[in-house]
Amino acid sequence: MALEITDATFDKVVLQSDKPVVVDFWAAWCGPCRMVGPIIDEVSNEYEGKAVVGKVDVDANQEFAAKYGVRNIPTVLVFKDGEIVNRQVGVSPKKVYTDAIDAAL
Repeated sequence: MALEITDATFDKVVLQSDKPVVVDFWAAWCGPCRMVGPIIDEVSNEYEGKAVVGKVDVDANQEFAAKYGVRNIPTVLVFKDGEIVNRQVGVSPKKVYTDAIDAAL
């Protein structure tokens, strides 16, 4: 399962990580987010120990969604060394996410 990331934990979990970090910005009411959620959970299991995979509920945690210009959800950002190296907006196939992580590894 993907890690739940909040505004309070974002700095430590995402920006200070020594591994690539995948962050799925989502909301419970968002239909496409419910399609991406299981894909992100699969990716989390496959990359355990190699990358950090988490989710930010934008309704409860708006600070970093605003900071990184997340206007549409789902938006999946890949961070490396605290910087965004990939951005996917909308629903994408699993391979798009795994390719993005592989490029950051």
